Amino acid sequence: MSAFGSGTARADGDLLGALLDGMDAALFALDADRTVTHWNHEAERILGWPAAEAVGRRGLAGWAARAADAPAVEARLMAAMDGPGRDLHEFALLRKGGGRVLVRTQVSAVRGADGRPAGVYCAFGEVHAQLDFERSVALSEALFAEAPCGLVVFDADLRAAVVNTPAARAFGVSRTALLGRPLGDVLAQGAEQLEAAVEHVLAEGDPAAPAELWASLRTARGERRRCWRSGFVRLTSPLSREPAPLGVAWLFEDVTEARLAGQDGDRLRFRASQLHRAGAAAAECEDPMEAATVYLDFALAGFADDALLDVVREDGARLVRVAATPAEAPGPVAPVAGGGLPVPYGPGHPALRALERAGAVRASTWASGPAHTWAAERLWPDGTAHALCAVLRSRGRTLGVVTFLRSSTRPPFERPDVAYAESVAVRVAASLDLSGA
Repeated sequence: MSAFGSGTARADGDLLGALLDGMDAALFALDADRTVTHWNHEAERILGWPAAEAVGRRGLAGWAARAADAPAVEARLMAAMDGPGRDLHEFALLRKGGGRVLVRTQVSAVRGADGRPAGVYCAFGEVHAQLDFERSVALSEALFAEAPCGLVVFDADLRAAVVNTPAARAFGVSRTALLGRPLGDVLAQGAEQLEAAVEHVLAEGDPAAPAELWASLRTARGERRRCWRSGFVRLTSPLSREPAPLGVAWLFEDVTEARLAGQDGDRLRFRASQLHRAGAAAAECEDPMEAATVYLDFALAGFADDALLDVVREDGARLVRVAATPAEAPGPVAPVAGGGLPVPYGPGHPALRALERAGAVRASTWASGPAHTWAAERLWPDGTAHALCAVLRSRGRTLGVVTFLRSSTRPPFERPDVAYAESVAVRVAASLDLSGA
């Protein structure tokens, strides 16, 4: 029995020693007589004193603390025997090499089997390391609250684990509504690109520079297009020998308005350049009808897929097709061979409505049914999904209508597009008027 009991005590001592040496914090303990009873590896790393030289010493004076400082330090440590909970202190200790180090300590009483204080233990760390830790915690708390940018932390399964307030506001949901869910639940477009970026960071590490991601949000009023300037940080565990990824932090800032403004500026500059180039090319055309088609060719670049040019007959009752882009394949606007026959537009056709109101008319298939039947009913090329009809006016007279067409792969015409189409129509009308078409 005694041998068994001795083996158990030795095992308990080995277990306690392993636990103390495996701690991330430095630790030592003093009994009621101020004798050092425990000293772990982290305390040896910080102060340089091995456990064999520290354990058994009475007090800290002359070796772990300066003789002048030791009474005050020991008094603050031993005061924890009479108080509840932990005491926090900062003071200077001595390294074995003679240098001093400022430490932050947590001191608590050690109680014996009878429940009475038997000593104290002191867990400590260098102040600068503690401050780094506290800064990290404070930064995390600030990011999780009202940070100036959105923050979403994804776990290894690409599901949201942490969502801060600005991120939830950007998605139009509460913070808890996104937890445990893939972002595909709130993104109509762009979720695949975002998930691919997160997977890349998990596998390869942080990207070299921020990236801009476009996505479409699902909202009660429909889809809303947004651009996010995004940075990604891979999160790894500091406790594992080989860093294991815990997830990815996605920090983003909404730059939609700035990017849209930049795109609008680029578009305006390009269109102004096209009009200038078209004017220079048209000035070299001897035939005014050729000049009209030149204007349309330059206008199509980046603007539309097809263009149709219809002029009013002398009786003013019907429209006649005089030029168009090829129906079967891409190509420049060219006069229609054998023209002169009226185009059989039905009542309510956008071109006829443009004539009636003497202004531009936009139309899209989204509200009118399938694109192929919608285009066929209006005598437009197959695949047309969006149209813009601009009236041709010169010297106070209506000369006809120019129609610009886009396929379903392109967005519908918007108000800035109307202004550009009208600018082109003015130039085309002047050329038609000169030709006497």
